[in-house]
Amino acid sequence: MFIKEMKKGEIKVAIPLTKGTEKTRIKRRSVLNEYGIPVSTKSEPFTQSCYVEWQIGYDVIKADTEKLQRTTLKDFSFIGANGKEKTLYELSEYIKYFYDWGIVSKGDLNNVKSYLSNLSEKDSLDTNTDLLITRSHPISKTINGFDFMWVKVEYPLLVYKFGNFEIVAEIKITEKQYAIGTQPMLYLCFPITELENGAGLLGRTAQTKETANFIINRDNIGVFLEMLKLFGTLSKSHNKDVISIIDVICK
Repeated sequence: MFIKEMKKGEIKVAIPLTKGTEKTRIKRRSVLNEYGIPVSTKSEPFTQSCYVEWQIGYDVIKADTEKLQRTTLKDFSFIGANGKEKTLYELSEYIKYFYDWGIVSKGDLNNVKSYLSNLSEKDSLDTNTDLLITRSHPISKTINGFDFMWVKVEYPLLVYKFGNFEIVAEIKITEKQYAIGTQPMLYLCFPITELENGAGLLGRTAQTKETANFIINRDNIGVFLEMLKLFGTLSKSHNKDVISIIDVICK
């Protein structure tokens, strides 16, 4: 998401409220372990059960000129695990500013780097045998006159709560879209009341193209540091990228 406003010690990120994008959605659920249902916010009023699901990024490929425009830090550079030149974006972008402001220390980042450097490939979530997608034995099931073979597929979901914050990380294990195997997808989720003036959304629908600000400051920047650490556990490639990002930030 793009940075809307910024001053030392505070970044405001604009979160779209009316249109589900590839990166964010407004969803609804009554308890944490429920599957979130997308909300049509222009026709359904916001309630206390509404939350933001944000598939936050941590880098952008520099050759992708369209996506490159979304970062304020275009001049930084590192080679990603995929061999492509990348720069800082979203998660790493925010952390870089807080590092420059002296709020995130080099020690903080080195602690994350040390942790990730000591993980082996078998520690990555994409190779964890406890996190396999499971399929039940097929059974015959007739629906609407069609004889199907019915199989139940279960996808692992990991939920991590950040201390006393009403903010969680969700890691969903899914099939790779264009290749064999599985991949963990990381989402940042928080109630709409965590948005600036979020309480004012309750009981009403969203206006056309409305956005609301999520404020990142010294009180919650630790959440984003932990998100960076979580990213590094997803796979060998994520691990390499995050370590490279830390090196760029601290340079």
